[in-house]
Amino acid sequence: MTVRSEPLLSLSFAALSIAVNANPMGDLVNPRPVLVGGFAHADSCTSTGTIRTLRKNGDGFVSVRAAPDVAARELDRLKPGRPLWLCRDTHRGDWVGIVYPVESEDDLMSECGVSDNAHDLPVPYSGPCRSGWVARRFIELSAG
Repeated sequence: MTVRSEPLLSLSFAALSIAVNANPMGDLVNPRPVLVGGFAHADSCTSTGTIRTLRKNGDGFVSVRAAPDVAARELDRLKPGRPLWLCRDTHRGDWVGIVYPVESEDDLMSECGVSDNAHDLPVPYSGPCRSGWVARRFIELSAG
C-alpha cells in the first residue's frame, strides 16, 4: 500500500496562502487605541509637541501607526512642524499616543477636545480629531 502525501501538502500550502492573504493591509500588530484622561486635575492629554525637523535625504514625513510598532498599519503621514497633543507613552517611552487635527494649523488644536479633564479613567480617544502612535524620537516637546 502506497500513501501519497502530495494532496495534503498542496492543501496545506493553499490554507496558508488563504491565511496570509486574509489581511490585505499586511498588519502584523493589532491596533491599539490612544488613551486619554485618567490624570487627576490635569488635561486629558497633558503635553503638546510638534514633529521635529527630519534629516534632509529622508522621506520628509513621519508615519502615524495604529499601534506602537513599526509593523502596525500606517494611518497617516505627518510633516515637520505639525502640532500634536501627546497623550500616553508606552511603558518603555519609545512611542507616544498622539491626537492631532485633520488640518495642520495650531488654532485647530483646541477642537480636539483633550484640553480638559473630561475623564476620570483613561478611555480610548474617539474624535473629532485623528489619533495614532508616533515614535518618540520624531517629536519635539512644546509644553507640558
